[in-house]
Amino acid sequence: MNTITTPLPLAANLWLLAYPLKMLGADLRRNVTLIRLRSGKLVIHSTAPFSPEDVASIRLMGEPGWLLDGVLRHDTFAKEGREAFPTVPFLAPEGFSEVVGFPTGLIVPSPVEWAGELIALEIQGAPEARDTALLHVPSRTLIITELIFNFGGDEPIWTELLLRVAVGGEHHPGMSRPMKAGVKDKAAFQSSLATILEWDFDRVIVGHGDVIESDGKTKLRAALAAAGFSPT
Repeated sequence: MNTITTPLPLAANLWLLAYPLKMLGADLRRNVTLIRLRSGKLVIHSTAPFSPEDVASIRLMGEPGWLLDGVLRHDTFAKEGREAFPTVPFLAPEGFSEVVGFPTGLIVPSPVEWAGELIALEIQGAPEARDTALLHVPSRTLIITELIFNFGGDEPIWTELLLRVAVGGEHHPGMSRPMKAGVKDKAAFQSSLATILEWDFDRVIVGHGDVIESDGKTKLRAALAAAGFSPT
């Protein structure tokens, strides 16, 4: 059951919905980002167990144009997302359709309707994740899926313990151990990160945890450096 049914506004044409995501008794949360383009169409970034009320709230923001799951490991609620929006094009990394059992299109190259508003880049060098970063140009917002988590120090004790195992003591923000272990080509990975850090953004929306509302580029760079990746 979702915790927020009304989209929370973050900036013009940008909203967040947050859902529980329970793992071993801890709540790692699933963030869904809604981006409304100039056309009025919505990009629904990340799927969740959308209720009928959620679908109605989302449709009030605009016409759903695309569903998107940005990493291969993000299949948890993909079928629920497909069922909630059965006719909306579903975009995901290559190989995602084999995981979920229904057809999906690719995020990159991006739909032509996104031009000038959304930029997408698949992060190279980590083939088990194929994480894709999005830049919402008008609001200077970076949207990522599993590259980093961002949880503060006030989480319930069981969530905090799981985060220390999965991410480490530094998770405000921090890169998870599975993400670090999945990097097979460090040079390619760091090259993609360098491209992302050249983008013009201040806010960072993470797939799991709290939105970084300001100074996001500095905080992202520091989290990557702490994980052993220092793109120039």
